[in-house]
Amino acid sequence: MSNTRIAFIGAGNMAASLIGGLRAKGLEPAQIRASDPGADTRARVSAEHGIETFADNAEAIRGVDVIVLAVKPQAMKAVCESLRPHLQPHQLVVSIAAGITCASMNAWLGAQPIVRCMPNTPALVRQGVSGLYATAQVSAEQRDQAQELLSAVGIALWLEQEQQLDAVTAVSGSGPAYFFLLIESMTAAGVKLGLPKDVAEQLAEQTALGAAHMAVSSDVDAAELRRRVTSPGGTTQAAIESFQAGGFEALVEKALGAAAHRSAELAEQLGK
Repeated sequence: MSNTRIAFIGAGNMAASLIGGLRAKGLEPAQIRASDPGADTRARVSAEHGIETFADNAEAIRGVDVIVLAVKPQAMKAVCESLRPHLQPHQLVVSIAAGITCASMNAWLGAQPIVRCMPNTPALVRQGVSGLYATAQVSAEQRDQAQELLSAVGIALWLEQEQQLDAVTAVSGSGPAYFFLLIESMTAAGVKLGLPKDVAEQLAEQTALGAAHMAVSSDVDAAELRRRVTSPGGTTQAAIESFQAGGFEALVEKALGAAAHRSAELAEQLGK
């Protein structure tokens, strides 16, 4: 990415996080530009990262190598169609908009090389994970560019089939909310057991953070880690058995299936 020039179309939170991650990895402000309809948003991003900003999308993409579409899914068709006359064949388009398929973007943009990504909100604190899918027009060099772009805010994993992005959405795209719900529920249960709310909240949050760190850094899977902390006849076993008696695993499977199904539905609706 040392000589790569990047334009962000949309300068909201996720775009600003990516810009910050790229700057932290050594990209110069002159390599990055952004456009946004909001004057306040442009001023904030420019001041924070030292980059040039534009109100006009077509002006922002002039002469760049990579175009990152960071707009709301509902705005993608109009944005793509307005960009189409100004695109160059070599420019890589990276979409971080949920639910917009490569086929829809090709219909709106023309035959551009496209990488479709599904990041998640921990990218805002550079702890994200993204699923990436590339069309056949994307070169090896462009795959590397997309990889480095998303790796600036976490880890990036390539998928062989675009439809797998629906599963990525279910597992990691929507996933942070599942953990927030668990923290919320554990906090409420802790309060009912007699803890002050702030204490219960800190216990739940730090436990989630520590467990995630152990899972990421361990050489064994989550099932084995669970077994190692579940002593026969102990407190943890009592809790785990209660979860399982309530159908915990089946409920998780059902919930993620619902999320994946809704992702596919939205792709169909938004791609028209």
